Amino acid sequence: MAEPLIICENLVKIYRLNQEGGASVEVQALQGLDLIVNAGEMIGVVGASGSGKSTLLNVLGGLDRPTGGRAVVGKQDLGRLSPRALDDYRRQQVGFIWQQGARNLIPYLTAVENIELPLTLSGIVGSMSRGRALELLKLVNLQERAGHRLEELSGGEQQRVAIAIALANNPSLLLADEPTGELDTSTAQTIYDLLRNLNKDLGLTMVIVSHDPGIARHVDRVVAVRDGKLASETVRVQKSDGGEHHVELAVLDAAGRLQIPREYLEEFEIKRRVLIETTADGILIRKPEGNHHQGEHGASSSEQVEADAKREALQAPSSWSRMWQSVKSRFIRGVKK
Repeated sequence: MAEPLIICENLVKIYRLNQEGGASVEVQALQGLDLIVNAGEMIGVVGASGSGKSTLLNVLGGLDRPTGGRAVVGKQDLGRLSPRALDDYRRQQVGFIWQQGARNLIPYLTAVENIELPLTLSGIVGSMSRGRALELLKLVNLQERAGHRLEELSGGEQQRVAIAIALANNPSLLLADEPTGELDTSTAQTIYDLLRNLNKDLGLTMVIVSHDPGIARHVDRVVAVRDGKLASETVRVQKSDGGEHHVELAVLDAAGRLQIPREYLEEFEIKRRVLIETTADGILIRKPEGNHHQGEHGASSSEQVEADAKREALQAPSSWSRMWQSVKSRFIRGVKK
């Protein structure tokens, strides 16, 4: 069995944003995320905008440092690396593919020159650089477009050049942020097929962030990030007839906590608390009933009892009020006499 290449334990990332007037606000993008990715695995990361998936990619790529927890890649704790060691990590072990072609490529260079640039920066020059660049173009089936510039390449061709650039440093980890976000369905399929072939042929570990709901068809596993934590995993399950289908499984974090999708909570009107019962088949989670009601605004049962007691106290006379009523009535009777 393959050993883990990526281990994230209780990963936290907090950004401090400056506001007008000099005030600042903290945004917690990752809130204790746990994730393990085996060497040679190809996974997809999905989630709503602001869920933390791109932040996860930045941390794994050494572009951002964790605020808390651990992010270990290839037995290197990224949060403990010196700035120089982190530069070496990015340059030697990670390949990046971005959604926008302009971010991947320099427009006034040809395809082969774009690939030669990172090779030159790493010290490979002359015929060795040109030979390696042409080899990479062949690997992505684009050798016939070597002399074309950015505006002469289609969107799919630009992304294939970007993949070749990402492979220039022989990385062990390939990170892709929406690599098919600007492509049509047919071209996106071509890119996914290419990434899958590279994953198998080169043994590359790949983490692909995507909004594509069908990404599960192209990767080994899909993890969903919600509110900065790992919420669920979609895995392939073999059928008895030899086929396969995908099953989404909820994920427990290291502390045993479970994220229940918001739509389920709304459907069953679950607020702050639930009943957990053991059954012959496992664990049952359901909405409280009877005396365990949660109140109109999601108050817990103990909070509701306290609220009811306060309301009854307000409606009923206090002991001081009852004593005063008694004194007043005796005084009135004495005056009448």
